[in-house]
Amino acid sequence: MAIYELDPVDGIAVAAVGEPGQRRFFLLATGSGRTLTLACEKSQLQALIVRLHQMLEAQQIETPEQAAEAVNNSGQPPGEPEWQIGEMGLGYHEARRMFVLVASQSAAAEQTEAPADDAPSVRFWLSHDQVLAFSRQAESVLSAGRPLCPRCGLPIDASGHPCPVMNGARPIF
Repeated sequence: MAIYELDPVDGIAVAAVGEPGQRRFFLLATGSGRTLTLACEKSQLQALIVRLHQMLEAQQIETPEQAAEAVNNSGQPPGEPEWQIGEMGLGYHEARRMFVLVASQSAAAEQTEAPADDAPSVRFWLSHDQVLAFSRQAESVLSAGRPLCPRCGLPIDASGHPCPVMNGARPIF
């Protein structure tokens, strides 16, 4: 398996392209003389943010009100992604006091593009400040989607919203 290292990351951000409800999400990173654009799912980013918050708390890292801003994609649409992220992992290296985010190519892409042994992975090494800034920037991008119904919590489409609560059904949370 090919493993690339961005050690350390110069900048990392999330970008979304398209209309709410039809958006595609990307992880953008620069470091070690390389720029990466990887496609990912919104749910992967949501899970990553939750885990980042858990790890920040476990490491007893303060979250200042004004964290440094993440490197943004400067309003430019992301380029063509190198591949689709299948799995992400997150760890903390005590000796270096850095977080490491590992992103691996999806299994579906592996079968069509490369043998399983050659499926790429990337390790992104992030400082505490970079994690805080990335978390805030990613939350901002994710929350810019469709508004949520106050009754059931499901997204409201421009064409309307068949709220299950109005039918007498209760949402499953």
